[in-house]
Amino acid sequence: MTPAERLTYATSGVSIDAGERAVGLIAPLAAATARAGVLAGVGGFGGLFEVPSGYRRPVLVAATDGVGTKLEVARQVGRFGTVGIDLVAMCVDDIVCHGAEPLFFLDYVAVGRLDPAQVAEVVAGVAEGCRRAGCALLGGETAEHPGVMAEGQVDLAGFAVGVVDHDEVIDGSTVAAGDVLIGLASPGLRSNGFSLVRAVVSRARLGLDEPAWPGAAQTLGEALLEPSVIYAPAVLDARRSVPLRAVAHVTGGGLTANLARVLPPGRTAQVDRGAWAVPPVQALVIERGGIEPAEAERVFNLGIGMVVVVRPGDVDAALAAFGAAGVGASVIGEVEDG
Repeated sequence: MTPAERLTYATSGVSIDAGERAVGLIAPLAAATARAGVLAGVGGFGGLFEVPSGYRRPVLVAATDGVGTKLEVARQVGRFGTVGIDLVAMCVDDIVCHGAEPLFFLDYVAVGRLDPAQVAEVVAGVAEGCRRAGCALLGGETAEHPGVMAEGQVDLAGFAVGVVDHDEVIDGSTVAAGDVLIGLASPGLRSNGFSLVRAVVSRARLGLDEPAWPGAAQTLGEALLEPSVIYAPAVLDARRSVPLRAVAHVTGGGLTANLARVLPPGRTAQVDRGAWAVPPVQALVIERGGIEPAEAERVFNLGIGMVVVVRPGDVDAALAAFGAAGVGASVIGEVEDG
């Protein structure tokens, strides 16, 4: 066998050199998210994090997620800088539903062919999401899958770990009739429903590089890739002002399914659908796809990315706290017996 005929990892489609270049680009991104508690981050076999002092009986809360086929829209547009923010949002906004402060985050990036600049763009978004969430990017993994994933294809997953005092865990058990639902605004689609979105874009022959709607200042691709609002810091700020009875992250299943997850037996939520407007990009997809209202309510958040439940006397203070944190919030309903 001649030297040219000998197989190597590189000729099989995996470049160790490219992986090392990618790590070199990623390391400073992760280092920039360091916070109190980080003992060791990118570079070792594992990330080390010390649980902050001040928690009397700390409970760790963890969540894992991905961003689904929103990645395919990113690939078609050729812009991966925001999907990392979405990834962090999906995880930290799950754990804050239990009152947990996000501590650290790890990501997993899989590609068909490793392009260090592309991976660095993805992880830069993850790092930005961690910065917004106030947690550290403690490490991660980048995997090259030639022959399994197509060149240019990217998949993304991650998980977050947070902490909350045992006596401060939010579990919805104290929700009572008369409590008020406050909805937190979501201008974009976050990371749910993109298989349906892509089907609408294809069937309606919508151009991702064309204006999102008549007079729009952004293209449809840009509107679809609008990064998710990260609610965790605002929820924690609000909790310092008022007790939060329950918190629901509106992801797959929409308002109905996710509110049901945080209500105790014998309680139901009455939502006023006229209390907020559906964002233009979601309205466009629903209209051009001929999507029935019931289906839209199950698939999309319709403009509400999170719901917090508070006592009637705490509404004004809660709204003020969210406003101070820069998150749009409005009363969207109340809890009833039933």
